[in-house]
Amino acid sequence: MTRAPRLLARIALFSALAYVLGWACYYIPNVNLIFFVAFSAGFLWGAVPGLLVGAVGMGLWSAFNPGGPADPMVFIAQVVGMSLSGLLGALFLASRRHESPAVTRTAALVVAALVCTIAFYLPVNAADAWVYQPFWPRFTVGLMAAIPTLISNAVAFPLLFGITRHLYARERVKAW
Repeated sequence: MTRAPRLLARIALFSALAYVLGWACYYIPNVNLIFFVAFSAGFLWGAVPGLLVGAVGMGLWSAFNPGGPADPMVFIAQVVGMSLSGLLGALFLASRRHESPAVTRTAALVVAALVCTIAFYLPVNAADAWVYQPFWPRFTVGLMAAIPTLISNAVAFPLLFGITRHLYARERVKAW
């Protein structure tokens, strides 16, 4: 199998995983592992695959979730915001923080989780507030409502990153 089909299969698998984990975490308030899946895809395969996993995974979730599809502007903001998590995963790999000692790596992962969450919620809350008005009160409350997600991502990223490191080691051993 050549590189392109293999990478495409991985992008599709991780996009489906993001969607399924969205369902798995649906009844756990403010816990959303889609952030970590998109971040991991960017870390494992680079910026473009990470962007695609974030966009496709969130697009699936936004269109086919139990609460119904998102408003078109909010949908676009969600897709763009989540794709940034994939880009941040690629930047994390380039920063080489994953090679740091455990304490430094954990701190860097917490910061990455916070940046991913904020990069998602800023455009989503702005689109939501623009559509549903009044803008500033709705935007402010939306950002405050994101605080539990910030906390859950700050816990999940360092906790689950061992899986990503294992996949990264396997990807580097296999010949493309």
